[in-house]
Amino acid sequence: MAQASTGRKARPLSPHLQIWRWGPAMAVSILHRVSGNGLAVVGLGALLCWLGALVGGEASYANFAAQAGTWYGRIVLIGISWAFFNHLCSGLRHFVLDIGAGFEVKSNNIWSIVSIVLGALLTAAFWAVLLLR
Repeated sequence: MAQASTGRKARPLSPHLQIWRWGPAMAVSILHRVSGNGLAVVGLGALLCWLGALVGGEASYANFAAQAGTWYGRIVLIGISWAFFNHLCSGLRHFVLDIGAGFEVKSNNIWSIVSIVLGALLTAAFWAVLLLR
């Protein structure tokens, strides 16, 4: 391991992202954290707005529904649903890893890619059902 010379005592340097080789497992781990934080912040905000609109009465809910139906409202809702499905798929992948399976590099990379693609496909299918009914 590399040593840092501070003049007093050499201490090991901690690895950082610039020396790691990027791979699917790292990408899915970062997306898992991003989608979890997105759900916590944006999802909670949207949920509270929706609940406030329900409590506010018919006019308040109509205003919320109109905003949710705009292009920017749909982008937010699609983003929240992607975060949910991505977090779900990568969480299931992490659950399998916690059991002790899937640590081989090849299978780990394959399931990392599958979880990312499956999250996107589930989001597309969800919105296809909503918009095409």
